[in-house]
This record gives sequence, C-alpha cells and structure tokens, in this order.
Amino acid sequence: MIGCIDSRVPPELVFDQGLGDLIGVRSAGQALDEAVLGSVQFALEELHVRLIVVLGHERCGAAAAAIEHVRTGHPVEGHIERVVEELAPAARATRHLPGDWVENTVRANVDRVTRRLARDAAFADARIVGARFDLDTGMVAFHPA
Repeated sequence: MIGCIDSRVPPELVFDQGLGDLIGVRSAGQALDEAVLGSVQFALEELHVRLIVVLGHERCGAAAAAIEHVRTGHPVEGHIERVVEELAPAARATRHLPGDWVENTVRANVDRVTRRLARDAAFADARIVGARFDLDTGMVAFHPA
C-alpha cells in the first residue's frame, strides 16, 4: 500500500489488519520518489506482493499545500518543495472543476500515481488500484479501474 503520512490514516486500522499483515510505504500525499518506488518494487520482487493500493484521504494537508502553491505561485521552502511538485499537476488539473478543490486534487493525484505505476515495467506483475479513505465515515472507496 502506498499511503499518506497522515496519522489519521494508519493502513492496518483502515483495512482492519494486524501488524505484519500489510506492507505500507507512506509519503506525504503519496508523493513518489526513487525510495518509494524502490520500496514497492522490493515488496513485489522479494516479498511476492501482487496488489498495490494507492490510498488517498479526505482533507489531505499535502494536497492543500500543493493547491496553495498553484493558487499563489509562492515558492515552497525546503524539502517540502518536492512533495508539492509531485502533487501540483493534480492541483492544476482540477483547479476549475466544481466542488472542493482539495478533494478533487486528492482523487486526481491517486489516479495519477496509479497510472504512473501501471506504466512502469517494474510493476507489470502487480494489480494496481486507487482508493480514498473518508476520515468522517472510516470507509474506503475504490476508484473505478
């Protein structure tokens, strides 16, 4: 599972699993970098994982930070810039959609990460799905394939 670092979204609790039942890689806003991709590839090759879930969540702070950057154009300081750069395409793509911009960005980013993984030969043997966790209801909704 590729999920967010948000403490409200612990994968084992979200999916009602025990410790050791899931392999999770967490980065703010599911931002991909070489360490995240390498960790997922390790899970596939060495641990024989065959399902990758990209899990976004309601009220994501990383998505909000990307939106603020897109909206204002202000530079982002330090290492957070890398996270914002990863989410900015989803924020730009959803800027003029009706509804909540953060929510739209979260969904678009999950779809973007899912598509990126699906195009990568390192993950060709895995099933890759996107999902969104609702903080209010505790429910997970899987994105259509």
